[in-house]
Amino acid sequence: MRLPLFQVDAFSRHVFGGNPAAVVLLEEALPAALMQAIAAENNLSETAFVRLQAAGVAAIRWFTPTTEVALCGHATLAAAHVLLTQHPSWSAIRFHCSRGLLLVQRSRHGLQMQFPEDLPQPWQAPHWLEKAIGAAVIRSAHGRDDALVEIADATQLARLKPDLKALTRLPFRGLIITASGGPAVDFSSRFFAPQSGIPEDPVTGSAHTLLTPFWAQQRQCRQLQARQLSPRGGELHCHWQPPYVNITGQAVTYLTGHLLLPDAVTGNSQGK
Repeated sequence: MRLPLFQVDAFSRHVFGGNPAAVVLLEEALPAALMQAIAAENNLSETAFVRLQAAGVAAIRWFTPTTEVALCGHATLAAAHVLLTQHPSWSAIRFHCSRGLLLVQRSRHGLQMQFPEDLPQPWQAPHWLEKAIGAAVIRSAHGRDDALVEIADATQLARLKPDLKALTRLPFRGLIITASGGPAVDFSSRFFAPQSGIPEDPVTGSAHTLLTPFWAQQRQCRQLQARQLSPRGGELHCHWQPPYVNITGQAVTYLTGHLLLPDAVTGNSQGK
């Protein structure tokens, strides 16, 4: 079996920036165990598996090297970039996933993704967390998947070297650390998910479904410019329109090719 494979740098205008994601195009469903094995072999923070169902409509699933996740922003952006590049007459793509319907459409600033909002819920950060991240926690909250802590400023945020082993104790997909401001932005963030096989994610679109309401409520402004301060870095324009968060970014293709899977590996079973 030959499966088209793309590697895309999402939330970046140029290669070697933003967050790399793999996109695998499917003609039929694959077993979850096989998709997990492919994601582990790719060894990127996420691999998106996409199967077209009709013009402008596709099913999508996301896997880290160790687990399937319910939502991934940068790999969705990468998948939309691949499909809309292949089909220039399409103005949008609708993805069906476990969280419902995700709309991605062309915009003057790139590709705009419409995701369900993730409203911050009260959460008391454990006493050991400040030592683990190396900074005082100003505010803390959690969403459906991730924990979030705010620290003093973006300069401090950029310099953090958290204890990743300690962070695996958190009962969440990952930890968002955020601060107000940064270079020409409203807020900055970093995302650590060692418990999900991702020590630090370069740019995390799904985390901004929680970050955007968090900062919009504080700033009394629903349109916010954001930057993730990983070594690769990434830029996102975020617009809170309850019950959605619209996240706009750029993407660029780095690699194209094919996966070559023996029939003995693929089998004839259907994905679950």
